[in-house]
Amino acid sequence: MSTTLTDPPRTAAERPRRRLLGGLTWLVLRQHRAALLTAAAAVVLGSAWIVYQRDRLADTLAALGWPDKQPPMPVPGWGSVDLTITALGMLPVLLAVFLGAPLIAGDQERGTLQLVTTQSVSRRRWITAKLAWCYAAALLTGAVLSAFFTWWWKPYRSLFPLRWYDGAVFDHTGPMLPALCLFLTAAGIAIGMLVRRLLPAMAVTFAFSIAVRIVWGELRAHLAPSRMFSHPYGGGIYEQLKDPYELDRWIGSADGRLYGWGTCAESTEAASDACLKEHGIVNDVIEYLGFDQMPTMQWTGAGILLAATAVITVGTVWWASRKL
Repeated sequence: MSTTLTDPPRTAAERPRRRLLGGLTWLVLRQHRAALLTAAAAVVLGSAWIVYQRDRLADTLAALGWPDKQPPMPVPGWGSVDLTITALGMLPVLLAVFLGAPLIAGDQERGTLQLVTTQSVSRRRWITAKLAWCYAAALLTGAVLSAFFTWWWKPYRSLFPLRWYDGAVFDHTGPMLPALCLFLTAAGIAIGMLVRRLLPAMAVTFAFSIAVRIVWGELRAHLAPSRMFSHPYGGGIYEQLKDPYELDRWIGSADGRLYGWGTCAESTEAASDACLKEHGIVNDVIEYLGFDQMPTMQWTGAGILLAATAVITVGTVWWASRKL
């Protein structure tokens, strides 16, 4: 009579544990854990700093009797806002240089790329995994800090030392900061992949990021259609508008013709009055953007940046899959 021998059942301690993250995902996270931990620390410390500064401002304004009383301008304690704005302005650049540029360039320089792609992992799967976690880190960092900064700025907008259309506010609230972080990080990855050397890639990415911030500052005013507003000449046109961003101004005649603001800037009052009468000037005219257009402008700008990010991503995946 024969018997069948079977292995005894494994105990819970002997069973292999399933990792929450395994395989290629675990490898990518482990490889870039220093950059990811740094990004996480920036989110935690930055958020805590903004919360602290907002509470400090609220206490200062309460002691000054705001909103019943207008506080002195600038508000005492606003000096720290410059540090916050500078840090937020550099955030997309730092993510591009230290998270984006080394992502592929580091693997190319160290030879890790050849090691990984000789295994069972395809290059497309490898690049997709790296891009996914890098993009997630950049997007989450920008979104959290933008949410906290918007929460700080919005209730105290009228007291803020900068207006809504300044880049220090416009680019750091709403969807703009995460979109900038994502776009510049994607650009840094592509630059690193093409340059192939870590330090040169970081230098080129830094220069590109600064150039983008400068160009973006020029494009900001074109993210929404401008408005025209006429008011009787010399009657205080700004008092009729709520926090406008002036693009241009003219003087206008009764028949609707516009003249340059300095058309009748004569040397004497009599000559100026004669010029105004000759041209039939009756209105001050201003071309402007209104504060109520800010959300539309921000989402339009974010959409442009996200579309550019998508184009860069497709190009990066194609190049990495075929050319590396």
